[in-house]
Amino acid sequence: MSLQQKWRKKFKFINWYFPYLFSGIKITEVDEEITRIVVEMRMKWFNRNMVGTHFGGSLYSMCDPHFMFIVMMNLGGDYIVWDKSAKIDFIKPGKGTVKAIFEIPMGEVMNIKEEIDRIGKKTYWFEAEVKDEEGNVVAKVDKEIYVRRKK
Repeated sequence: MSLQQKWRKKFKFINWYFPYLFSGIKITEVDEEITRIVVEMRMKWFNRNMVGTHFGGSLYSMCDPHFMFIVMMNLGGDYIVWDKSAKIDFIKPGKGTVKAIFEIPMGEVMNIKEEIDRIGKKTYWFEAEVKDEEGNVVAKVDKEIYVRRKK
């Protein structure tokens, strides 16, 4: 069984993770190579702020671990992968169901692996957009991921 197949089995349970379960966040799609993850969040009473839009913390939570997951799952156990920093820009109020796609092409993942094998450690930046049901950008998130080869 490949590393991707093992991790895909674990993804079935990630929607039961309490921070996701109790904030309306749901992973709706993971591709075969685990290079693309789609996440949705429906508007609920418990993730709505005082002005009736998605709470900013919930918008960030739906974006938090996915780039790290993609890199970690494709590099395997010989690498340490951590979220190092993040920046989120709230573009417009989010209402209804919002969706984000996190994607790192396999070629880029392999370039990261080759570079880390050569230099030992580095950070990488990835960007995703959170969109509403009409396709309008609600927020942009930039994630810095730290990658190091285990000793």
